[in-house]
Amino acid sequence: MRVPAQLPVVDSVAEAAAELHRQARAAASDHGPGAAIRLLQRGLSRLGPVEPDSVERLAIRVRILISLAAAEAEVASQQDGFARLSEAEQVRLQLPEGDIRRELSFTVVLQRAVVLMRAGQLDESLALYNAAMPNLVAEAAKHSLLLTRNLVNRAWLHLQMSNPDAAHTDLVAALDIAVEHGHRMLEGKIRHNLGDHAQLLGDIPEALRHYEQAASIFVTDGPGSLPLVRLDQAKALLTAGLAEEAARHLDEAIPELRGNGAHHVVAEAEVARAGAAILEGDHVLAKKLATSARRNFLRRGNGRWAEIAELTRLRADAVKVLADGEKKPSGKLPEQLADLAIRLAGLGLRDEAGAARMFAVRLLLRRDETVAAQELLAQVPKPRQTTPIDHRMLLRLCRAELAVASHRPRSALAQARAGLAELGQIRDRMGGLDLVCGTAAHGEELGKLALRLVLKKARRSGAGAKSLFAWLERTRAQVYRYEPLPVIEDPALARHINEMRHLQGTIQARRLSGEPVGKLEERYDRLQREATRLGWYTSQWGRPRPVSAPEEVVERLGDRVLVSLMGYNDTLYAVVVDRGRFRLVKLGPLAEIVETARQLHADLDALAPDNLPAPLVEVVTGSARRRADKLDKLISASLAKTLENRELIIVPIGSLYALPWGALPSLHGHPVSIAPSATAWVTASGRRNSGPVLLAGGPGVPGSVGEVRNLRTVYPQARLVDGKDATSETVLSALDGSGMAHLVAHGAHEPANALFSRLELVDGPLYAHETARLAKPPERVVLAACELAMSHIRPGEEALGFAGTLLASGSRTVIGAIARVGDKAAADAMSDLHRRLASGTAPALALAKATAADPLRRPFLCLGAG
Repeated sequence: MRVPAQLPVVDSVAEAAAELHRQARAAASDHGPGAAIRLLQRGLSRLGPVEPDSVERLAIRVRILISLAAAEAEVASQQDGFARLSEAEQVRLQLPEGDIRRELSFTVVLQRAVVLMRAGQLDESLALYNAAMPNLVAEAAKHSLLLTRNLVNRAWLHLQMSNPDAAHTDLVAALDIAVEHGHRMLEGKIRHNLGDHAQLLGDIPEALRHYEQAASIFVTDGPGSLPLVRLDQAKALLTAGLAEEAARHLDEAIPELRGNGAHHVVAEAEVARAGAAILEGDHVLAKKLATSARRNFLRRGNGRWAEIAELTRLRADAVKVLADGEKKPSGKLPEQLADLAIRLAGLGLRDEAGAARMFAVRLLLRRDETVAAQELLAQVPKPRQTTPIDHRMLLRLCRAELAVASHRPRSALAQARAGLAELGQIRDRMGGLDLVCGTAAHGEELGKLALRLVLKKARRSGAGAKSLFAWLERTRAQVYRYEPLPVIEDPALARHINEMRHLQGTIQARRLSGEPVGKLEERYDRLQREATRLGWYTSQWGRPRPVSAPEEVVERLGDRVLVSLMGYNDTLYAVVVDRGRFRLVKLGPLAEIVETARQLHADLDALAPDNLPAPLVEVVTGSARRRADKLDKLISASLAKTLENRELIIVPIGSLYALPWGALPSLHGHPVSIAPSATAWVTASGRRNSGPVLLAGGPGVPGSVGEVRNLRTVYPQARLVDGKDATSETVLSALDGSGMAHLVAHGAHEPANALFSRLELVDGPLYAHETARLAKPPERVVLAACELAMSHIRPGEEALGFAGTLLASGSRTVIGAIARVGDKAAADAMSDLHRRLASGTAPALALAKATAADPLRRPFLCLGAG
């Protein structure tokens, strides 16, 4: 008779404790240390007292204590974490010699390195890693998962210590192991850290690409570090100058992090959110967040991060003082910054110490303490490879301001010139249009300083207008000097945009039927944010072209007149370029001009509907004419005297970008083109595309079908796309390679996200984002819809919107409305415009004649080269 094989004995208590440990690790990986602690304590309670001969229970107890050390160090204090590790080591020593005891020896030591790293004791942490890793690598076959995790941890430590090459070596090795063994969640963490690595080196598109890869893993493969990814994405966006976008990311992530009990990471996020608030000018919010973060760090014994939070708090104070223009601010704040710089340097925070000193330098210069400022600035080290671009620009600004205080304007201009060139190199590496535009924020103050110096000289001596013009070109609308590169299609981005299009149509249909649309709108907003993120790195936007020199502009202008506007000390100035001469003209009070333009814009909107009662028309028309007359006296009357019948090109400031110039009496019927910069105009004036004519009409516009069909009499060979055929795909395809495109459809300008300004077509919106990657954009585009010439103005006078995207993508001319337009007024203007265009009249002149009959109801502008 055979004796049955003995079944293995199952230790149910150990299994239950191990399951709780697995759940706790999952909670911790999702940045919920509070939940992890509760699960781990339940595991210890379940185990109870453990006998020395119970190997399985001893081992799980050690693992639970190690995990508890990490969680308690984050939620409570570093000392609590070390106490748990000491307890874990005592239990480990009760295990018999063998693989388990040896593996756990590595784990205890390496977890101690993690706690030290989290507490900001980076050198001590690295020493532990370097001592333990060779033995772990030697036994890699047995401990591949442990090796991968700790390569990731050491790489993160190297990033904190600004050792990018060492970090990259560890991350690549860890990624190879994770992919080979199918450690999907670890792969996500590694890609997250590769994003941190790219961000440290200033490669923002590459950083954002890695972050999005990590986020997709955490979304699809279970609990992960998604809020932490969003935090680091936000930091990358701040580096690119996109404060609004960074703030949105952080406002989403912080509540989730707080709910997970990840107090340390919440405090990091508060520091980043304070940085976004500073860029947005909300100094009160910045101080509140930085103070909260500092208190949180101190509570957990993390002095290193507490000092970083303190720097953010003092920086908010300094930026406010500098922005308020106090003649002689208090000496207390520069003293606090200088003292903080010493503490930061002692913690190895080289760049942060430099930033503290530089803000102190700027305040000392404002107090006329030039010698003290010079001595403090001498203590700021030269930038390294990993020094952030905002710190580099701040150093240039300090040097320039010191030169001004020392009566060395040429040295100040040299610093500004070098700084803007350095910023340009960073911008050239950026991905989508948003990133290219946003980068200008870091050079805004440096550019303004240079303009002030050159304007002062031009006003004093009567000379220097040509130099001022050159500086204006250096500092504005850089996005329009890029030659777009061929598109690299991204299927995920295409899917997001298609779903957004479908959702937009569903939302409109349900609104009309009175059904709720809240959840659909939330889904739409989420898709828009995801599509925006994908657009940041799918491919590099363009190849840079040099800024046009004044001589090049003069040569291309010929007999035209160009006026480049700038504001200074609440006065609007113009540099007029006329037949090779450059002259500076003082116009009028800037605040009054901007407010009057805003009121005129509101009048035009009110006047737009076709069937307004006659008394209301009379009242609104009278108001609009008074405001147009006032603007004419303040701005255009003095400029128009020498124009004769020559075309006028205007490079506006952002607040006047949407001014209806044709409504000003001196410019009635006069050809006017609006360009983002003289460089953009020069580039656009050289483009030619002799493709076919496209006539497209969208739904819901009274008479649109008749309008586009009537234009067939003007353009007999034109391609007609209207009715049910006017889908986004068909219209986008027809736009590619056309010579002239007339689009009549409802439109919407999205100020919060200009690249998603849209035309409404049969199947939903056609987005500006999609037109940005046309291989051969149309030479001329006429947007016969409301407000699609509107733009969102970013720092550096960067204007983005539907029309602006077409210009940046390569269209020569875009004609569109900057206010609401009635259907009849639009149809009449378009009919007149196209008759003139078809006869060979230049766009700016054709539009001037078409709108002169009723300039207040036809607020169209010719953008680009007319």
